[in-house]
Amino acid sequence: MKGPSSVRQPTIWLALIPLLILLILLAGSVYVFGDNASSGPSQISLLLAAAVASVVGWYVGTSWSEVEQAMVNGISLAMKACIILLAVGSLIGSWMLSGTAPAMIDLGLRFLDPGWFFVSALVICALVSATIGSSWTTAGTIGVALIGVSNVLGLSPAITAGAVISGAYFGDKMSPLSDSTNLAPAIVGADLFDHIQHMLWTTVPAFIIAAVLFVILGFGDATTAVSTDTIDATRAALQSEFNLSVAVFLPLLLLLGLAISKFPALPTIVAGALSGCIVAVLLQPDQFHNVAHTTAELAPAFTVFKVLWSVLADGYVADTGRGDLDVLLSNGGMSSMLNTVWLIIAAMSFGGVMERTGLLHTISQALLRSVRGTASLIATTVFSAIGLNVIAADQYIAIVIPGRMFKIEYQRHGLAPVNLSRTLEDAGTMTSALVPWNTCGAFMAGTLGVATFAYLPYAFLNLLSPMIAIFYGIRGICLVPLPDGHGASPDEPFTSQLGSLPAEALPEEIKR
Repeated sequence: MKGPSSVRQPTIWLALIPLLILLILLAGSVYVFGDNASSGPSQISLLLAAAVASVVGWYVGTSWSEVEQAMVNGISLAMKACIILLAVGSLIGSWMLSGTAPAMIDLGLRFLDPGWFFVSALVICALVSATIGSSWTTAGTIGVALIGVSNVLGLSPAITAGAVISGAYFGDKMSPLSDSTNLAPAIVGADLFDHIQHMLWTTVPAFIIAAVLFVILGFGDATTAVSTDTIDATRAALQSEFNLSVAVFLPLLLLLGLAISKFPALPTIVAGALSGCIVAVLLQPDQFHNVAHTTAELAPAFTVFKVLWSVLADGYVADTGRGDLDVLLSNGGMSSMLNTVWLIIAAMSFGGVMERTGLLHTISQALLRSVRGTASLIATTVFSAIGLNVIAADQYIAIVIPGRMFKIEYQRHGLAPVNLSRTLEDAGTMTSALVPWNTCGAFMAGTLGVATFAYLPYAFLNLLSPMIAIFYGIRGICLVPLPDGHGASPDEPFTSQLGSLPAEALPEEIKR
C-alpha cells in the first residue's frame, strides 16, 4: 500500500498515536458504560481518534480537504453494508408480524433439547451458511430465531450468539458462494477449490473443538433451563397469538432460494421482507388490529398500510399480556439498526483518515520488516489482517491489503498462494465479527441483540482459526510449497497497490 505522494512519510511512533488513543478511549468506554458502549461512547471514541489522526496528518502535510475526502471515501465503502442493515431490520419486523419468526421459535422449542442447544445452533447455522454462502443472511434469519429460543429456554444469549456466529462464519469461509471465499484466492492468484480444500486443514479442527466446547457449555448451562411447563406455556401463547401454519415459512424458503441462486444480498433481503408483509396480510389479520392502536377509525386498507409501514420502519411491538413474550417478540425495524449504522460510519471515517494520511502504510511496512521466516510470515499475516479489521473496520480490506502486501513474500519463502489465501480467511474473515465497530461485528451485534464483547469469548470457531493458523506456521504443518521454478526473485520489487489488482477480483465495495 503506497503512502500519499503529497505528504511526508510519518514515523511509526506518529502512526501509532491515533491507534493508541483509540484503544484507550474504547477501553475506557467499555469500563464505564459496559455493554452500552456501542450506543454512543464507541462512536465518539472513533471520531475523536479520527480527529487525532487528522492532526497527525496535518503535521506531515495532509490538507483538510484531503482528510475530508478520505472520510467520505471511507464511509462510501460501507454504504452497501448500511443499506443491507436497514433492510435486515425491516425483514425482522415483517417476519415477526407474519408469524415466520414466531413459527421458527416454536419449532426450536419443540425439537431443540437445552443440553444440546448450543451445538445444534452451531451445526444448523453452519449448514445454512454453507448452503447460501452468507453469514449475514444466516444470522439475520435463523440466528434471530435461535436467540429467541435461547431466551425462552433460559439459556445464555451470549453463548447462543457465539454458536450462531461460529456456524455462520463456517459457511462464510468454506462456501464457494461466499464473497470472501472467492475474494481471497483471487487476490493472491490461487484456484478457488484448491483454496477451499486447503482451508479444511484449519477449519475442520477448529469446528470440532468448537463443537466439543459448545456441548460442554450446553450441559452446564442446561441446569438453569426453564421447566417443561414454561416451554409448553410459551408455545401455547405463540400458537394462540399467531397462525403458525406451514405457509408462514414461505418468506424463509423464498429468501433461501434466492440466496442459493446467488441473487444479490440487498434484493434478496428486501424480497424476504416484502413476502413477510404479504403473508402477514393473508394469514395474520388479528395482528393488524393489535398493532394499529388507532384512536380514530381508519378504513381497512389504511390500517394495513399503517401497520406494515410502522413494522418496516420501527419494528414489531408485541402486546400479548405476557411481559417475557412481549420482550421476545418486540423486535426489528429500520430504526433498530440506526445505532449500528452510526457505529460503522464513525469507524470508516477513522479508517479513511488513517489510510489517506499514510499512517496505515507506515504500520503495514513496519510489520513487513518484522518477517524473518515462515512462522513469522504467517503470524505477521494474521496480525495484519486482524489489525486491519480493527483499523479499517472492513472485512474486504482486511483480506485485500494483506493479500497484496504479502504475496511476493510468500513466493520468496517458497510457499504456494493457497497458504496465503487460507491465512487471510483464517484471520481476516474470521475475526471481522469480533470487532464491535467493524461492519461485520456491528451487524452481528445489532441483528442478534447481543453486544460484541459479550459473545466474543464464545465465538470459538472465529477465535480458534487464527490460532491454528499461527500454530501450523510455527510447526510447519499443512503448508504447500511452490512448484520448482515458481519462487519470486529476491530483488523483485514489493507492491501492494490496489490499482494493480484485476477488476474482476474485487467486490463492488473495493472497486468503488
